[in-house]
Amino acid sequence: MKPDSKSKHLRFTEIPLPQAVVFYCEQYGIEHVVISAGSRNAPLTNGFTENTFFKTYSIVDERAAAFFALGMAQQLDQPVAVVCTSGSALLNYYPAVAEAYYSGIPLVILSADRMPHRIGIGDGQTIEQEGVFGPHLLSAAILLPDVSHATETLLKSNKQTFFANKPSQKEVANLQEKHQAHNIAELQRVFALANHSKGPVHLNIPMEEPLYGMTTTPIPFPKPKLQATADLETDISNLQSLWDKAKRKMILVGVSKPNAELSAVLSKVLKDPTVLVLTEKTSNFSNPKAIGAIDCLMAPLELEPNNQSNLQPDLLITTGGMVVSKKIKFFLREHKAKHHFHLGETSANDTFFYLTAHLDAPAAATLNSLKTVSKGNYQPRMLSHYNRYLQTAAGYLKKAPFSDLRVFDMITTALPQNIHLQIANSSPVRYIQLFDLLTGTEVFCNRGTAGIDGSTATAMGAAQINPKQTVLISGDLSFFYDINGLWNNYIPQDIRIIVINNQGGGIFRILSEDKDTPKYDNYFETIHNRNARNVAKSFGLGYKRVQTKWGLKQALKTFFKPGGKAKILEICTPRKTNNVVLLDYFKAMVTNELNQQL
Repeated sequence: MKPDSKSKHLRFTEIPLPQAVVFYCEQYGIEHVVISAGSRNAPLTNGFTENTFFKTYSIVDERAAAFFALGMAQQLDQPVAVVCTSGSALLNYYPAVAEAYYSGIPLVILSADRMPHRIGIGDGQTIEQEGVFGPHLLSAAILLPDVSHATETLLKSNKQTFFANKPSQKEVANLQEKHQAHNIAELQRVFALANHSKGPVHLNIPMEEPLYGMTTTPIPFPKPKLQATADLETDISNLQSLWDKAKRKMILVGVSKPNAELSAVLSKVLKDPTVLVLTEKTSNFSNPKAIGAIDCLMAPLELEPNNQSNLQPDLLITTGGMVVSKKIKFFLREHKAKHHFHLGETSANDTFFYLTAHLDAPAAATLNSLKTVSKGNYQPRMLSHYNRYLQTAAGYLKKAPFSDLRVFDMITTALPQNIHLQIANSSPVRYIQLFDLLTGTEVFCNRGTAGIDGSTATAMGAAQINPKQTVLISGDLSFFYDINGLWNNYIPQDIRIIVINNQGGGIFRILSEDKDTPKYDNYFETIHNRNARNVAKSFGLGYKRVQTKWGLKQALKTFFKPGGKAKILEICTPRKTNNVVLLDYFKAMVTNELNQQL
């Protein structure tokens, strides 16, 4: 293969293996590369930054860098690469790797490593890097080190196993050719998998010093033969038969990217009164005939146990990723459907313990092929009850004291149209489920592992790709935990960050009965007195702090408007009131209906 004309103007690392990695990243269209500083990864860094095909980002903290890349891949739905040096640097990627695995987000981990014979002899920044991510990968490449680079250094080690005696140049060249052929095959295999499957892959790249040498003559690596994926037909006859017979069909939509085709099909299916659609904000689908705030149906039903059986479906269909609502999970485990089908290319989790089948084809196409009927009372009966719950509780909500619940009511009312909304885990993602959002709002959250780590870094990465204004809503612990998510030079001026500061892990006041004891305060709620003022100052962001309903109302009037820099709005809510207000809100939904039946 002859070098193309573009390569005449480029410089390349002189080490074959990292040069091959960069070459095949370009061949497989992996355009975005997030790099953390280090020396062992210098050949990769030089290779990526010297090539104008790549868009490179420098982020020092590897944990933040990996979540930043995850945010970009989340929006692109294409692989994004992260590059780090050897040693513990790689371990900092693990939270984002696990999130990518369970959320089905394509992430390519490129870790520099010491040569095999230098591991375990006391060299610095050296750990066992092969297989470090265990089961949380789609695949990993087993790459062999170059023997043609720094051969003399290699031969000085009594730990190396490549040559028994001092080799001739021909012997070195022959072994290098074998290693290179193996590496090319591995690189093509793993990059092809990254492109066609959803999840993380890992390439561990052993290299010997010197690391900084460059050349203008590229190695003529063979271009890959890109294989077309075959469209496989999915047999839906069993689902169709069960669908036709079922009088109560429930569709539960989990985490999904905005999808106009799926939204149109779900809207069509909702014309069938035997179909009840339950959605979460992370599903990016809403419709007046859908249950858009699941816990506003399930929480009051828990207070009316005699009515729960009326919601039990004959047929359960799920699509999308993880489901936030613990209440619907508990309900569907206790009130089992006869059959459960998962539709779509996301993982089919047997969340309810009776998964019938996974139909691994686009959910929109499968749903669109199912017949609808015109008579039934499942949907109108449950919608009527759901809407009465909301209407009954509306008066309570307007009069509710300043609290997390009231704050989310005010925020969701004030959010601009057509924004890109990132939600941190724990309390924020649960509160946001309870309120309507304006049309055009795109909602994302790291629900794969549902951890509080990395929410800010993910939002900053996603903002590089999504052209809409990015708004991040975070709890205090999640925000302070991921401060380094702001340690980069890529924060757009229109980003707005809302921090709900209830002085600790407020969700534990709902989950735990053992409140206000030294053990609870220190180890569960983890009470603190931190605020975000100095964080904003440190990273050059605008900042405003409010702690009253009036103050929040005034702040929200101007907070989202264009300005010269990104801004943080910190909202301080009363720590001991929030859980009481939320639980009373759910109780208010049934105050006037305790003796009514569905």
